[in-house]
Amino acid sequence: MPQTNVTETTAAPAVQTEPVQTPAEYDFPQMLTVSVSPHVHHADTTRSVMLDVLIALLPALAWAVYQFGVRALWLTVATTASCVLFEFLWQKLLHKPVTVSDLSAAVTGVILAFNLPVGLPIWMAVIGAFFAIIVVKQLYGGIGKNVVNPALAARVFLMLAWTDRMTDFSVSGGALLRRVDGVASATPMAQMKSGNIADLHLFDMFLGQESGSIGEVSVLLLVLGGVYLLLRRVIDWRIPVSFIGTVAFLSFMFPQIAQANRIDYMLWQICGGGLMLGAIFMATDYTTSPVTKTGRVIYGIGCGLITVFIRFFGTYPEGVSFSILIMNTLVWYLDRYTKPVRFGGLKHGKTK
Repeated sequence: MPQTNVTETTAAPAVQTEPVQTPAEYDFPQMLTVSVSPHVHHADTTRSVMLDVLIALLPALAWAVYQFGVRALWLTVATTASCVLFEFLWQKLLHKPVTVSDLSAAVTGVILAFNLPVGLPIWMAVIGAFFAIIVVKQLYGGIGKNVVNPALAARVFLMLAWTDRMTDFSVSGGALLRRVDGVASATPMAQMKSGNIADLHLFDMFLGQESGSIGEVSVLLLVLGGVYLLLRRVIDWRIPVSFIGTVAFLSFMFPQIAQANRIDYMLWQICGGGLMLGAIFMATDYTTSPVTKTGRVIYGIGCGLITVFIRFFGTYPEGVSFSILIMNTLVWYLDRYTKPVRFGGLKHGKTK
């Protein structure tokens, strides 16, 4: 049979092609967008938080001016202006971003003034401001990097450098001068240390009609400021409650004055000295306090234990400043050993 070669040609169907999109042209949903942290944002800023702290401190400052005279205001202005100026000059000198507008230096200045006697020379207060901002804060890298509270460190520095001036609570004006006929009496803490409790009046200590540092005397107004900060969620209740609660418990259980009623002695310890100022406004500093809930409780208890130990057994009648500074140095350890376990992980120190 003869063979024939048959060639069939089949035309391929036409295919319509579309231009290929590059990845940048895809319209991804917003939920799939990847960006650098932080991924959660909050309306609060450093400036807004510091402004809330300044507002909370205003009632106690107004009372200090009434109680000790206008010099309390000038001392506060001097420390605040010095802190802001030193931070501005340091950042300008080192060509760093100027951050004085965040109000953190202003808060340091006001709290430093609250820890000073009203009669302290202005030039000493300015040196304290320099120590707080330059030595304690800026040399460690600025806000958020200081190891201890700048205002408290400056107070202790001034106490060690000029002890006589830092423990001189005589006044030259204000309502307290009119009440004591020219010279302020000893502070409540000094009276308890010496055992002379005849002139202690709890109501005067609560209102702020006793001598002491200009911002620590009125328990009522400090608590009012603390309530404002709690409502604004600027501070956490765990630190002040555990701090004050520890001092209250130990003072009630182990009163150091035999003729004093336990409850009265406990209330004197709570209302006297810088406990309220320290527990509400200084121990709660974000940078120098723990971030974990358990760590905050332990931190507050530690501050209370050290405060009572110094008050009871030390030669100096007050221990709030030293207790907070000591616990500041332990914050890293508290955060490390109280951090929560991530889902599916193991507790610290345990292996399979």
